[in-house]
Amino acid sequence: MTDKRIYCLLAEFKDPKALMNAAESVKNEGYIDFDCYSPFPIHGLDDAMGLSRSIIGYIVGIGCVVGATAGLGLQWWSSTIEYPIIISGKPFFSWQAYMIITFVLMVLGGAFSALIGMFHLNRMPTFHHPLFNSENFKKATDDGFFMSIEYKDPLFDLEGTKEFLESLGSISIEEVVE
Repeated sequence: MTDKRIYCLLAEFKDPKALMNAAESVKNEGYIDFDCYSPFPIHGLDDAMGLSRSIIGYIVGIGCVVGATAGLGLQWWSSTIEYPIIISGKPFFSWQAYMIITFVLMVLGGAFSALIGMFHLNRMPTFHHPLFNSENFKKATDDGFFMSIEYKDPLFDLEGTKEFLESLGSISIEEVVE
């Protein structure tokens, strides 16, 4: 027995179709703490894994509304409250003139909220991950298709999970330690 704790089982598959079929089977078997890795996006893999829609769109929408409100509010405050200057009989608050800055700050708010939201949702920055201990996992950025089932999954059983992954047609299975 090793002193190090097992983090997951890492299985490699030969192509995207095999990975997608394996993800569907793992989800149907009842595993919840698993993830798939490929060198490019695979259409439909998130559905095969049973992942719900991302909330990043809502985060960006809130950032856009906050940015636009801040831009319009600042212009309203400065032209009507702090520096009310009558120019050619125009009203203090002429909203048509303020739409350019409002739009720019809406885009800026959306961009910043997208950046911050993605960092948070992706748990970044992560300076080290146990999967980086695997030499085989380096192929995930080039030509490898991998699935990991984590030790913390309620259905995880070292031998049973390994046999299950073998039955799905994996090329190789590796025990990754923390």
